[in-house]
Amino acid sequence: MSEEARAIAKYIRISPRKVRQVVDLIKGKKVGEALAILKFTPRRAATAVEKVVKSAVANAEHNLELNKDDLIIAEAFVDQGPTLKRYNPRAMGRADLIRRRTSHITVVVREKKEG
Repeated sequence: MSEEARAIAKYIRISPRKVRQVVDLIKGKKVGEALAILKFTPRRAATAVEKVVKSAVANAEHNLELNKDDLIIAEAFVDQGPTLKRYNPRAMGRADLIRRRTSHITVVVREKKEG
């Protein structure tokens, strides 16, 4: 099996559902193409995912001495982190629960197999 590099961003304050919509755009793409897609995606999650992709590429270049141009996004997934619970006052002394969700973003890059 070929070498792979990964990067994980934890406790990102965006709902996992919203981040998954962005992550699904780049799965299986070449790194250069993925970064171009993320740059022009008008979503707040795109900047967070872009940082993780760049970090995974840097890990591959520095730790495994792989060529950036040969890398593809082998895996990219989002897990749910802890939920911050907040309360909003409502009428007649009641309270509404607000869930502020967090995400763990993982990106794995590996060299594209020749052939």
